[in-house]
Amino acid sequence: MSTAVSIREVLANVLIVALFLAIPLGAVLLDEPFHLTLATRIVILALAATGLNIALGLGGLVSFGHAAFFGLGGYTVGIFAAHALNMEPLVFGLPATQSMPVIAVVAVAVAALVALPISAISLRTSGVYFIMITLAFAQMIYFFAVSWPAYGGEDGLPMALRNAFPLVNTAKPLPFFLVCLAVLAAALVLFWLIRGSRFGAALQAGRQNATRLAAVGISPFGIRLAAFVISAAVAALAGVLFANLNRFASPSMLSWQMSGELIVLIVLGGKDRLLGPLAGAMLYVFLEYTLGGLTERWQFFLGLILLGVVLFARGGLLGLLAGRPRNG
Repeated sequence: MSTAVSIREVLANVLIVALFLAIPLGAVLLDEPFHLTLATRIVILALAATGLNIALGLGGLVSFGHAAFFGLGGYTVGIFAAHALNMEPLVFGLPATQSMPVIAVVAVAVAALVALPISAISLRTSGVYFIMITLAFAQMIYFFAVSWPAYGGEDGLPMALRNAFPLVNTAKPLPFFLVCLAVLAAALVLFWLIRGSRFGAALQAGRQNATRLAAVGISPFGIRLAAFVISAAVAALAGVLFANLNRFASPSMLSWQMSGELIVLIVLGGKDRLLGPLAGAMLYVFLEYTLGGLTERWQFFLGLILLGVVLFARGGLLGLLAGRPRNG
C-alpha cells in the first residue's frame, strides 16, 4: 500500500512540474512575454510559500506575519536602488551596489536578525496567541515602512533597473525567470533535506507532541526557533526577487493580506508537501488571471474554492492527486 501511495505521489509531482514548465515553454515558443512574467510570479510566490512551509508545514507554526520578512527582502532591494541612484553610501559608509547576490545576502541576514527576536517572543505562546503576535509584529514593521518618508512612505520605492546578476541579463524576461527558477529549486532542495533530516524529524515530532519531544531531551523551543528563522530567510529571498520582478518595493508586500496569501497558497497546494507551494501558486495565479479578467470580485470564487479544499480536500491539490502523506 505504501509503495502504491509513493508511486502516486511521484506521478503527482511529475504532473505538477510538467504543467508548470508548459507555461514558460509555451510563452517562449509563442513569444508571449506576459505569460513568462506570470510564470515568474508563480515561481516567486512558490518560493515565499516554501519558506513559510518550513515553519507551518513541518513545524505547525501558523505565522500570520511572514509578509514582514517578504517585505524586508523587497525593501532591501529598494533601499539599495535608492542609494545607488543618488550615489549615497549606506549605513557606516558602505557603498550601495546593484549586485543581486550581494543584496540577497544582505536581505537574508536582515530578515534572520529580525526574525530571531520575533520568534523568540512569539514561540513563548501557542495557538491563536502565536498567530496574533506574529501578526502584531508584522503590522509594526508595515506601519514603520509607510511612515518612513525617506524611503517612499506610502508610495513605496521604485527601481529604474533590475539588480545585476553575473553573466545574466536580468532585464530580459527569460534569463530573469531562469534565475528565479534556480532559486526556487534550491529552496525546494533545502525543504526536502530539512524534512528528511534529524532536525526535520524533531520539528515534525514537536508539531505532533512537544511534551514527548522534550521528554527525550530535545528542546522544542530551539528547534522551532531555528525553523522560524530559516523560514523567514527564504521568504526574504522571495521578496528580493519580487521587488526585482516589479521593479518596485511596495508597502503591500508587508501587509497582513500578503501573509494571508502565503497561507492560502500552502492550503491550496498541500501543507507539508514538497511541491505544495508550487501547486498552490499555480492555482492561485491561474484564478487571479482568468477570473480577474471576468470580475473584480474574483476573490469570492477563490474563497469558495478554499472552503471546498478545507472541507473536502484537506491535503490540498497534491493531496487529491497523491493521496494521504506518508507521515499522515
